[in-house]
Amino acid sequence: MTALDALDLLSGLVIEDGRRWGDAACDFQREDAEAILHGSVPYHFLTRARGASKTSDLAGVALSLLLTADARRRWYWLAADREQGQLAIDAAQGFADRTPALRGALTLGVGSVEAKRSGARLDVLAADAATSWGLRPAGVFVDEITGWADTSGPRRLWESVSSAVAKQDDAILVALATAGDPAHWSRAILEHALTSPMWRVNEVPGPSPWMSADRLAEQKARLLPSTYARLFENVWTASEDRLASPEELRECVTLDGPLEPQSGVRYLIAADLGLKRDRTVAAVCHREGARVLLDRMEVWQGSRLRPVKLEAVEEWILEASRRYGRARVTIDPWQGVGLAQRLRAKGVRVEEFSFTAASVGKLAASLFNAIRDRALALPDDEELLDELAHVQLRESSPGVYRLGHAANRHDDRAVALALAVTTLLQDAVIGEGQLLIPAGRWDRGPSVARGGSYGGFRLGEIRRG
Repeated sequence: MTALDALDLLSGLVIEDGRRWGDAACDFQREDAEAILHGSVPYHFLTRARGASKTSDLAGVALSLLLTADARRRWYWLAADREQGQLAIDAAQGFADRTPALRGALTLGVGSVEAKRSGARLDVLAADAATSWGLRPAGVFVDEITGWADTSGPRRLWESVSSAVAKQDDAILVALATAGDPAHWSRAILEHALTSPMWRVNEVPGPSPWMSADRLAEQKARLLPSTYARLFENVWTASEDRLASPEELRECVTLDGPLEPQSGVRYLIAADLGLKRDRTVAAVCHREGARVLLDRMEVWQGSRLRPVKLEAVEEWILEASRRYGRARVTIDPWQGVGLAQRLRAKGVRVEEFSFTAASVGKLAASLFNAIRDRALALPDDEELLDELAHVQLRESSPGVYRLGHAANRHDDRAVALALAVTTLLQDAVIGEGQLLIPAGRWDRGPSVARGGSYGGFRLGEIRRG
């Protein structure tokens, strides 16, 4: 069978309202299907708004390839979890039940569909699958990748199965999803796809053409703006609780890498200590006018069985202080009181920064403002930028926010950096202000320190230098 035969078969599948798929499909549906089944590139990254027939169309494409195969080939459907994957099996079963010519053509198992004539098979793999290395797929269908967990397991599954497509010259890979958070790792896949001649990208603007205006209005009134934009307008948008977007952080990347010490510059080392679960981070920074530059950052990762050794941290800070012009150190005294005493005994100037409800609000506000005003200079450090893009702003009390993170994330680099920014900007206070955030979103406009105004939530008090 040819790829065109598969397209003909897809066109003849009967959808839920009794029409044939080919008669009911919109232009973007036909274009995507033809590109997959009859196109010249092996890889596809497609996004559509919620309700735009993503799973159903992709299941129809997979079913058409399965039923026109002339050998026992294997295709794989990747989903966020087994329940999501089961939707693809249900969609394939629905097409087979409604299309008279296909009755009896399939064998459905738990998480699989097999063509009786050829033995070709489609298997569902959840994003938490333990292993997937060694597969030789005829094709891979990736459903709603933007909603996969931002953890190592789903990433490894993507890496193993997507790289397996290269083993077969005629194998294909199709990722079909709704636009997600720009900080999610799937965005990097899209950015690569946009630059590669082996990929086809088609992002269809929302809303879905068959959704009623009344239902869309109800969703828009109920959902956060970023959620509505992602789900129903198919726009990549960061959540309202994010410290910064990847685009904003990239504009702060102005350094080639770690900076060597310069004479006449006053440096600060800010340390955030974590012994077991959290990391210990030390950031060497200095100020140039209203900008803070990150000169160097060191990270120590501990565990319950092997905590971070404060002796190693002390040695690094002592050497960094000597190298960077007798740099002073600011540290949280709760876990660092002994470290502070030992550093002072060796001639290092140590200042204590106590983490209170008010001070953590100041940390969040200072880092928030520095990024928004492009008053922070960062190196192109992938791990640092990834952490900052996922740091959350959480309301600890009415009008006061703090830095936070999801259960599978960290914010230790952000805290150390915020500690440095706050301390350095306070060194040259020229006025005080308040950062006001509009209800329901974080404004990207000017800071109050420069005369702008915001209505809504207050994000702590800050001092600008």
